[in-house]
Formats: sequence, C-alpha cells, structure tokens
Amino acid sequence: MAISDLPALLASMEPVPYPARYGYACVDKARALPDGVVPFATVAEDEGLTVVAPETELAAAGVAFQGGWARISLTVQSDLAAVGLTAVIATALTKAGISANVIAGYHHDHIFVQAARADEALAVPRGLAGRR
Repeated sequence: MAISDLPALLASMEPVPYPARYGYACVDKARALPDGVVPFATVAEDEGLTVVAPETELAAAGVAFQGGWARISLTVQSDLAAVGLTAVIATALTKAGISANVIAGYHHDHIFVQAARADEALAVPRGLAGRR
C-alpha cells in the first residue's frame, strides 16, 4: 500500500544500493535504442531521449554517455502525491555536498549520486530513516 505521510515514509524506507555504475546518454528519439541497452529510465526531452542505463551496456553499444553514477533505491512505496520525501533527501544530500539526480517510479523513488561518494550518500537516507 502506498504511503503518503512523510514521517511514515522516512521511518519505513530502506535505501538499497545497486552495484552497477550507471550512465546518462542522449539519443535520437526517432531511432530505436541500440541492441543490448536496457534502460533503467528514459525521459523524452525536446533535444532527444535521455537514457539512464548501466555503463557497461552503453559502452558495449558504442553510445556516448556521462558515467560514474550509482543508484540508490528507496524501497518504500510512496504515494505519487506524497509531499516531501525526495525534497528532504535531496536537501540532506545538498548539505553533504553530494549531487543527487532523482527519478520517481510508480512504486519507488531512485536517487543517482556520484559513484565515488555512494557510500557516503547511502548513509544520508539511512540516517533520516533512523538506521546507520
């Protein structure tokens, strides 16, 4: 069941890191994604299709990308109309000097942070949830 209460969201979330490094790429919207690229997320912008996918897949397909991103998923089912969860986490990451790119899925929110600071970044939402 989706949760909308911010304190309940913070207390219930269990941030999960993923071992793969991710990259961001921009490809032509009119063309199919290259074989072997299974995107985690796509965003259709005027300039092209932004693709977030594992670096290994992008590199193997010969797609230019900006890499070095780690994914942290907040494994709490937040209501799409919930207010404040990603703002609280983004603000805490900002205070720690960590860049955060947030992607909301239907069930969970996902934060992409610089891979070199992934462990430090993971401690931020865990701290907000009362876990270390």
